[in-house]
Amino acid sequence: MHGRVPEVALEELPTQLPEGALLDVRENDEWSAGHAPDAVHIPMNEIPQRLDEIPEADQLYVICRSGGRSSKVTAYLNASGWDAVNVQRGMNGWSALGRPLVSEEPDTEPYVL
Repeated sequence: MHGRVPEVALEELPTQLPEGALLDVRENDEWSAGHAPDAVHIPMNEIPQRLDEIPEADQLYVICRSGGRSSKVTAYLNASGWDAVNVQRGMNGWSALGRPLVSEEPDTEPYVL
């Protein structure tokens, strides 16, 4: 039996997050299409090999497209000693609230893939 994964509603997420506080665990194509400006990107399946790249934030917010993958990563990171929180509704919710998005693709409007 696992404990509940700590979660935060997007409405309660600070607009200005400390540098490195948002970890995006979506795939590369999703990240390229559109992501939060200051997010750190490590795809979910690469997390175990790249733990040394995970930011040392007091509170780490983990985000994916809708909250499923980030919930698994949050549980994994908390078990590994981080203080991580899953962002409910993920980038879908982020975009719906009008939070800023940037794209890695030149001359392309950022969007959530």
